Amino acid sequence: MQHLNLASIQIASPQDFQTRQPYPWVSLENPLTPDGYENLRQTMPDVAGFNRLVGVKRAYGQAPHDRYLLHYRPDLELAAPWKEFIAELQGSEYQAFLRRMLGPHKFILTFEWYYAWEGCAVSPHCDAVRKLATHIFYFNTQEDWNPAWGGEILILDSGRRFRAHSAPSFDDLNVAASLEPWGNRSLLFQRTPHSWHGVRPLQCPPGKLRKLFIVTINVPTFQVWWRNVRGKDPDGFRIRSQQAVAR
Repeated sequence: MQHLNLASIQIASPQDFQTRQPYPWVSLENPLTPDGYENLRQTMPDVAGFNRLVGVKRAYGQAPHDRYLLHYRPDLELAAPWKEFIAELQGSEYQAFLRRMLGPHKFILTFEWYYAWEGCAVSPHCDAVRKLATHIFYFNTQEDWNPAWGGEILILDSGRRFRAHSAPSFDDLNVAASLEPWGNRSLLFQRTPHSWHGVRPLQCPPGKLRKLFIVTINVPTFQVWWRNVRGKDPDGFRIRSQQAVAR
């Protein structure tokens, strides 16, 4: 089954993307086929297999980004739709889309699932320099996520008043766009020294989770090269699990 809706993502204009303020971003409607989206949504990885990150210290005084995290590696056990989807993301058509939007860069893709619970937030930040761009797919619907619970991804405008290595609050920044993270939509944005973004604390009831799948487009910086030498991917995770190495 085809999961990517190539007709939808290919209509995105690279010129509009690159000239958008306060930094390059685009909200894509229907980036997945209807059946592909539903199959992926119904076979999301179980939270029992995730790492629960709470209070993890961030640099520059930024607040922690609490969440459940599952990082993709080739030996990870996944439902068939997710194996097929990740194969599409690693294929020539999706990567041609990325190069059309971002330019003729060399890059390495990594993949993660983020689930967040009541009170979780993403403090304003700019991504690491190794991240050329990020593509976020949403996997909640209005049947399982009430808009009153929040969770919008905020595109933030600093007026270029803050260095990327700093920790402004939401009140220090202007909201350029507020993107509802549900339905068959996705957000692609490019990292710049002022690509501030964040999510205010979730107001959902206990037991409800905000679910995202994130593609990170990494460039081969020295940090990425050094991690690879040590058997790690660009995000710092071991390329194979210890169980796989033991086998």
